[in-house]
Amino acid sequence: MPEASTAAACADAGHDLPGRAAIVQMAIGAALLSSTSLFVVYAHAAPTVSAFYRMLFGGAILLAWVAMSGGWQRIGWRDAWLAALPAAGFSADLIQWHRSILWVGPGIATLLTNLQVFLMALVGFAFLRERPARGFLPGMLLAMIGLWLLVGAHWSMFDARHRSGVWLGLGSGVAYTVYLLSFRHALKTHAYLPPAQFLGLMSLLSAGLLWLWGQGEGDSFALHGWRSWSALIALGFFGQVLAWLLMVRAMPRLPASLVGLLLLLQPALAFVLDVVLLGRPTGYGDWSGLILALAGILFGALRPRRRAATA
Repeated sequence: MPEASTAAACADAGHDLPGRAAIVQMAIGAALLSSTSLFVVYAHAAPTVSAFYRMLFGGAILLAWVAMSGGWQRIGWRDAWLAALPAAGFSADLIQWHRSILWVGPGIATLLTNLQVFLMALVGFAFLRERPARGFLPGMLLAMIGLWLLVGAHWSMFDARHRSGVWLGLGSGVAYTVYLLSFRHALKTHAYLPPAQFLGLMSLLSAGLLWLWGQGEGDSFALHGWRSWSALIALGFFGQVLAWLLMVRAMPRLPASLVGLLLLLQPALAFVLDVVLLGRPTGYGDWSGLILALAGILFGALRPRRRAATA
């Protein structure tokens, strides 16, 4: 850090402390999200089964936390109806994403899902009259080049399952966009529940949809061994509860550009953990592709300062 910046930081240390705490909370939340894909691998369960237990455990913990904190509100049919579309979107996201994790690895699967940044911007432009950020087009170009280096350059070498995993990762981004838009719309315009309680309700509805999907696939939801139990409880607690609570408290205290940068810790750390813990073979082209894709996602997520403050 330059000396001038250091001096300014020291002078404003008392004022900047809450901001620093928010940065730490946001970074920890994003790091916890990056670990969720590893828990899917370690659970040794069918993709829909691990998704079901994530939502079941996470939703139950969230609702219990709201009740114990004294913020419980009566849940009506209107609330359940409003949570139905986000639950369907998130269920479709997890059904595809968990398969992509197992078929192409946690790192690539998480990166593919995060390309929803561009789809969100296109939906906002087409239906909500929101102008894309200035970096949208160059960001999309960078992301596409990075994605080609990661998967396109080796496409002919992949088997059918790996190729399907890539498409499912992209499909999970589409479903995640549906979840984000419908969840935000419900909270902003109609839902009267506290956000944590609404998320808990949505999670349990999603668990019900995932159970029905798993029954159609013929999956067994019986868990055997402490490893599966511990991995899935951790998946629900860290991915659906703790990470969300940390990030939701930190986001209002940070500029949108910094939030976007810190959120990139999720796919970046997921890729690194995939290489370090699961032994993913990675060359210079893969690392270059990762950097370009992350840079593209960041540029696509940035907003002008005035518009970000308004949002």
